[in-house]
Amino acid sequence: MSDDHHAIAPRRVSFDWQRTPLHWIPDEPTATHVINVLHLLLPAGERWFVKVFKEGLPLVDDPELLKDVKGFMGQESTHSVQHAHVLDHLAAQRLDTADFTKYVDFLFEKLLGEKPPLGAPIPAEEWLRFRLSVIAAIEQFTAVLGDWVLAAEGLDLAYADEVMLDLLRWHGAEEVEHRAVAFDMYQHCGGEGLPRYARRIAGMAVTAPMMLYLWAWGAAYLIRHDPQLAGRLHYSLAAHNRAVRKGLLPTWKELGTAIPRYLRRSYHPSQEGSLRRAVEYLAQSPAARSAAGAIGRAAIA
Repeated sequence: MSDDHHAIAPRRVSFDWQRTPLHWIPDEPTATHVINVLHLLLPAGERWFVKVFKEGLPLVDDPELLKDVKGFMGQESTHSVQHAHVLDHLAAQRLDTADFTKYVDFLFEKLLGEKPPLGAPIPAEEWLRFRLSVIAAIEQFTAVLGDWVLAAEGLDLAYADEVMLDLLRWHGAEEVEHRAVAFDMYQHCGGEGLPRYARRIAGMAVTAPMMLYLWAWGAAYLIRHDPQLAGRLHYSLAAHNRAVRKGLLPTWKELGTAIPRYLRRSYHPSQEGSLRRAVEYLAQSPAARSAAGAIGRAAIA
């Protein structure tokens, strides 16, 4: 499937978490919580995406890109809300994440907020361009993760909870669906020539270590505060790698090779993942089908 003129629009999904266990991958607490880090990062992170894109909207003079950007913003807003609901579900099972997410909120709202931190003398347009470059770099990883989860048979073989798997695959499919929008937004607003490319490198140089650090810290936090584990388990690379070998987590190679691909001057994210697989999943996702049905019923009424 070509992504020429592929429409990007939010799907107003909802999920019922009442029957989802804390360890939604049975007998795999490390894999469960490594993936659960998404719920720690995405509510604040994706709200921030939308705020930054709103700042950049006046710079967009391409009608097709403007339409894609607005679709992207709608999708990311929905992602933020749905992952926040998972945090509520974790709290209801006595795994409170507030002591961690306050630092995530500080990162996005203060350090990467509308004004540079500590009153740094950075022109407003340059600060916007830098933040757009960070979003483009983050979206490189979310596209890789989205494509991975759509094909992750190991999660099915491990009898992962169907509702959580649908959330992850619906979200992953939309990440593949809009994989090029943040990059195109940055390219459109990021100036010309070498400075634009240098800023793209800087965005990835900040993003890759930041994501690695937050992910390791978040996984360790969740495992340490898991009431069912009661301190009997700690996050370790050995346990992480066992989960990778079982197909429950993406390989380090899959994640690491996304960086040099992104840094090629000729790179474009339309080369990333399978749009066909993403669209096929969205056509069968229980949550996405229910959302589409609700829209259809409302239109008839």
